[in-house]
Amino acid sequence: MTVGRMESAALFDAGKKGRGLRATKELNAGDVVFSESSFSAVVFDSLAMQVCHSCFRRQAKLHRCAQCKFAHYCDRTCQTACWDEHKQECGAIKKAGKAPSENIRMAARVLWRMHKDTGIVSDSQLVSVDQLEDHVADLSQEDLKKLQTDVRSFLEYWSCGRKQHSVDYISHIFGIIKCNGFTLSDQRGLQAVGVGLFPNLCLVNHDCWPNCTVILNHGKIELRALRKIAEGEELTVSYVDYLNLSADRQKKLKERFHFECTCEHCSKHINDDLMAAAADSEGPSADKVKEVTSFSKERLEKIERSRIKGDYHEVLKLCHECLEKQENVLADTHLCKLQVLSVASEVLSYMKVFSEAAEYARRMVEGYMKLYHPNNAQLGMAIMRAGVTHWHAGQIEVGHGLICKAYGILMVTHGPNHAITRDLETMRTQTEMELKMFKQNESVYHNMREAALKK
Repeated sequence: MTVGRMESAALFDAGKKGRGLRATKELNAGDVVFSESSFSAVVFDSLAMQVCHSCFRRQAKLHRCAQCKFAHYCDRTCQTACWDEHKQECGAIKKAGKAPSENIRMAARVLWRMHKDTGIVSDSQLVSVDQLEDHVADLSQEDLKKLQTDVRSFLEYWSCGRKQHSVDYISHIFGIIKCNGFTLSDQRGLQAVGVGLFPNLCLVNHDCWPNCTVILNHGKIELRALRKIAEGEELTVSYVDYLNLSADRQKKLKERFHFECTCEHCSKHINDDLMAAAADSEGPSADKVKEVTSFSKERLEKIERSRIKGDYHEVLKLCHECLEKQENVLADTHLCKLQVLSVASEVLSYMKVFSEAAEYARRMVEGYMKLYHPNNAQLGMAIMRAGVTHWHAGQIEVGHGLICKAYGILMVTHGPNHAITRDLETMRTQTEMELKMFKQNESVYHNMREAALKK
């Protein structure tokens, strides 16, 4: 049942996919199809003292709620803005003596909001929250046991004086959150910090090569067009990272969202050959490629463990070993090589070994550009990081070029008012000025740069 209206999108029957949204007018790349505030949202348990519970910004010093001593805010403005949502939670945490897990807090916030506003909070909301799919009947035995544990914990947290619900209804709410929860990132888009429920966004179906992307901007999500979209065309986003083989994407989608992906890129296995490609040089045997791929996956697990420990010298040692083994065997578009190049570049940048980091970043970006959609947000972010690395390495011409390319992508995916785009605009202006200086007199530029680095 449609309960609201939006200017640029409308609900429709998408056949086997169920409900979907389609454009009600022609859209251009970078257009905001709609923006939406969360119906409810929570910060992850692990970041509860580092991220504002209202605007989801990471901050060095946050103010703690004096009542429950759990929620943290940037300042009084954020705390006041969040009070309606936190008020009931605050009392429940005080009564329980401690805050429950993020799953329990999220389900409680959804129910409190529904009690206050019903399941519809704006004229533009197209369906009530409790009309969203829950897929409880499709859960595996393991997931069903976890859901049942969450329901029991929820009932302990939910005060007796409040409106009671059946176990089935609470399970329905948990199912909705599991299938429809959207991961929220910090203000720089660098780290997942929480989860939110956005009813209209939940209606947008998946495609591995979508025509839209979702960005969190100033506390709201924005659905932005990645290309020209015709009136009447279905609006789609990708639920998973495209940089996986089609079979692996389909498996993830089936496990998490309970549907078989039949998009063109999965059906035709587009780019699978590149993601598992052998190096061109000597034409290694299939057995050799298989052997090095297996070696790389094992090494990547060790690399991740070392990175978590903060043992960056060990990370680099493992990366170098892996890249040496991959040389002349795996192409630079092979997923395993891209993962190693990404980690090596990131760690070397952190250790300020910028020249080597820039070389790995260049190879990584060249691989990404052959695989990702040209307006993919992750591609834009990777190119931005590569540009900054080249800039820090003193390679101002390449650095400026990459920063300009990233800016063009992020203007589409993030828009001009996003914090990342504004930062990138500042970098673009700075590198343009430095590039002019470099072209006028290279020695003066390098002397200036060396003096700046010594400060």
